[in-house]
Amino acid sequence: MIRFEDVSVTYEGAAEPTVRGVDLAVPEGELVLLVGPSGVGKSTLLGTVSGLVPHFTGGTLRGRVTVAGRDTRTHKPRELADVVGTVGQDPLSHFVTDTVEDELAYGMESLGLSPDVMRRRVEETLDLLGLADLRERPIATLSGGQQQRVAIGSVLTPHPEVLVLDEPTSALDPAAAEEVLAVLQRLVHDLGTTVLMAEHRLERVVQYADQVLLLAAPGEAPVLGDPASLMAVSPVYPPVVGLGRLAGWSPLPLTVRDARRGAGALRERLAVTGAGPHDRAPHDRGETPAARTRWSGLRGRTKADAARTAAANVAGLAVRRGRVEALRRVDLTVSAGETVALMGRNGAGKSTLLSTLVGLLEPASGSVRVGGAVPHRTGPRELIRHVGLVPQEPRDLLYADTVAAECTAADHDAAADPGTCRALVSELLPGITDDTHPRDLSEGQRLTLALAVVLTARPPLLLLDEPTRGLDYAAKARLVTLLRGLAAEGHAIVLATHDVELAAELAHRVAILADGEIVADGPTPEIVVSSPSFAPQTTKILAPQKWLTVTEVREALDAGDGAA
Repeated sequence: MIRFEDVSVTYEGAAEPTVRGVDLAVPEGELVLLVGPSGVGKSTLLGTVSGLVPHFTGGTLRGRVTVAGRDTRTHKPRELADVVGTVGQDPLSHFVTDTVEDELAYGMESLGLSPDVMRRRVEETLDLLGLADLRERPIATLSGGQQQRVAIGSVLTPHPEVLVLDEPTSALDPAAAEEVLAVLQRLVHDLGTTVLMAEHRLERVVQYADQVLLLAAPGEAPVLGDPASLMAVSPVYPPVVGLGRLAGWSPLPLTVRDARRGAGALRERLAVTGAGPHDRAPHDRGETPAARTRWSGLRGRTKADAARTAAANVAGLAVRRGRVEALRRVDLTVSAGETVALMGRNGAGKSTLLSTLVGLLEPASGSVRVGGAVPHRTGPRELIRHVGLVPQEPRDLLYADTVAAECTAADHDAAADPGTCRALVSELLPGITDDTHPRDLSEGQRLTLALAVVLTARPPLLLLDEPTRGLDYAAKARLVTLLRGLAAEGHAIVLATHDVELAAELAHRVAILADGEIVADGPTPEIVVSSPSFAPQTTKILAPQKWLTVTEVREALDAGDGAA
């Protein structure tokens, strides 16, 4: 179905090809997962299949890529539209109409399908992706995850032979991601659709892959093969594989079910160590004794104590967005030095709550205070001293032509020492040069640059909306280290996330929202361990023992071996 013949891609001004030596074939009716660190060329390789590379991106494509017999060098993307459906990292750039139903129909209209066929396929896709209740909604009013589902649906309705997906579940809650992946698996198994997908959240997708295409390092020729075999040598891997490597399991499990079957001996070893998995907060690991003392103090505070010293205090909050009551009866207090993860399905109100905390939305009722300020009544220059938001869409913050210009502007706006922002960028995005244009960065890299811009002001309250979207495991580890350090210094952090592994690694508390209300709020272990949707892989594998992360397990085993 897809044939790469000695393919390399070199962009203008680049000293080396972004990808090179790609010589392989993807059979019809298989789901192939592209795996590798950020910057190795996964999005570029996907672009060669859809024709976006080089027709849209520029650069030089050497070799030959054919899809269903069509050469992508001589066929532009519109001439491949009936064969290849593409969803990129940014769903907003994908939309051409205003409402959900119109967007689902647009691709079929372009192909000249009959109205009866279009109507039937729209209804099928609305049901497949759980979008029926949103059919008449303006796309601009949807949450990021809902927009992602619409973008996927819009390429499903024309029934392409090949689907090219770049981070398709990055903005989806765990349940919605499972639904989308189940749909993709049905298309592969029942209709013979070929799916080529890049995804950093391997814990969600690796078990669905028929083959893995591993791009281990920039410029190296990719390797296509069996998922378990390549996970054994991949520089990036999900927690289930990390636990398998730690325990020495062979073959490596790719699913929670397979890992549980072989986890008996590991549970016994952990029981013998006598270590408790939650004797301390998740992100106390590696922190100073003073930071751990601060967390112990936080756990002992009453609600009244917390409200008096709160970095943020929300009481009886209700927010309306048009005719939709996005939040109602929300109470939330966040103390200095505390990290709170907001979780819940797409459209539950997480981003709305963050927007209200930073003054972008005005409460319909109730109160919001951030430090000593009422956000929606406080000017931007004053508010930046209290709170900073890293939004889902980093382009909302990035407007300069180079990374250096963004950093200079951030230093000026925050009244910080020159070079402050650039030092953060170097820590979070090693290897990014000053003259790089933000639009030339990957989605995850742009998000990280926006984070550095916001952190330049060192706000006492830091808000992050899907901060690991588009980040590989190494970049996420650097982000976790940075956020742990900020919390240890007394910064309060609130992050809205669908990344259950991030919450397990980082958060003191988890608050779960549903239909605009907080339905659960408590210490991370208590909330996520009891939730089938929000429990991390390690918890599911080692239950009934209540471990959250591979790091916790490794530390316990090391401590037990040392004691022995």
